[in-house]
Amino acid sequence: MNEFTHFNEQGRARMVDISEKEASVRIAVAVSSVTMSKLVYESITNQQIGKGDVLAVAQVAGIMAAKQTSDMIPMCHPIALKGVDISFQWEEKEAESILHIRSMVKTKGSTGVEMEALTSVSVCALTVYDMCKAVDKGMVIGPTALLEKTGGKSGDFKRGKVGINTEDHL
Repeated sequence: MNEFTHFNEQGRARMVDISEKEASVRIAVAVSSVTMSKLVYESITNQQIGKGDVLAVAQVAGIMAAKQTSDMIPMCHPIALKGVDISFQWEEKEAESILHIRSMVKTKGSTGVEMEALTSVSVCALTVYDMCKAVDKGMVIGPTALLEKTGGKSGDFKRGKVGINTEDHL
């Protein structure tokens, strides 16, 4: 059973002390998606969005978000990231298209990078929405999930097929 370590003796929130934890290589992979109309898909792939290259801007936004996670999530530690890699995959359906977003974040340190990976794909998806909302505000973001993480005391995690189709994101 996990011990809740985010509370002090008074029951108030605190940032966990990780000074005694062993530094190790830690990797986290998160995914999200944006479901959109064929019109938005064609506007993105034909470079017809007035704000610029949607995927290039979203990719940079996702990388920046991973680097700034501790500024947005109150109890996250600032982490020196060693790498962030964001990739996209299109899935075309009859009436809509889905942009699958995958972020792999890596560090060598005393705490994991799950929140950085999740923040990365979330901001990436939000950036796609922002850049394309003039074409169609009906886009849907999500689901967003942690696919896997390695390293650290809690060990490795790999999401099964519950709740999200992981095959779409690999």
